[in-house]
Amino acid sequence: MLLPCRPRRMRAEPFSRQLMRETLVTRSDLIYPVFVCEGNDEQQPIESMPGICRWSIDRLLDHLRPLVANGLQAMALFPVIEESKKNPGASEAINPNGLAPRALGALAEQFPGLGLIADVALDPYTSHGLDGVIDASGYVLNDATVAVLAEQSLMLAKAGA
Repeated sequence: MLLPCRPRRMRAEPFSRQLMRETLVTRSDLIYPVFVCEGNDEQQPIESMPGICRWSIDRLLDHLRPLVANGLQAMALFPVIEESKKNPGASEAINPNGLAPRALGALAEQFPGLGLIADVALDPYTSHGLDGVIDASGYVLNDATVAVLAEQSLMLAKAGA
């Protein structure tokens, strides 16, 4: 009877295990997602995501301060846009005084070393919920959508992303 051969030489020493391991996730690989909303002194729990909240800009800064002090290196910002500011053309997405650019500006000023990632998307800003500009029949207009996304990208970069 032949016994199966199971060489273990690659696992014998710590250095070789580290060399051969497939994935190593460190704190610097993590991106903290945050949801920002209009208002002052707002902290709105998100029922479907226990322990996660929507924050007004002032509260978001307070919330992030200890995390940045403990080594948080990057965060992704997701704006929660008021229904009254949504429309079919997503015009709020390119408002330089809108929620996302104001939040990014405050974050960049308060935490100059923090990596700020912005969500370049139109679905938070459209009244129809699609991630694009649509025509009267509901068809997504690619060229118009790309133009708005490009303008949004530049605006968010100027704001600090």
